[in-house]
Amino acid sequence: MNKHETKAEATSIEPTLHVGKSGIDVVVEELKTQLKNQKLIKVKFLRSAFADTGKKELAEKLADLSNSQLIEVRGNTAVYSRKR
Repeated sequence: MNKHETKAEATSIEPTLHVGKSGIDVVVEELKTQLKNQKLIKVKFLRSAFADTGKKELAEKLADLSNSQLIEVRGNTAVYSRKR
């Protein structure tokens, strides 16, 4: 599945993780767990999560910490998949 098809598939799923003022450290393990069971995970970032950094930087850091692949960031939502 190429990146375009993955993005298209991601539009139909709902966010299953929410990142708030506690930051991304509290959701890293949950993202890893969900990626074991599902191919794509959508994460919603609340405004309080990226008060100090940008959305893209925060989404990339979460991908690094969870050993996942960042597919896209659109608005306050990011889509992750398992690393290939």
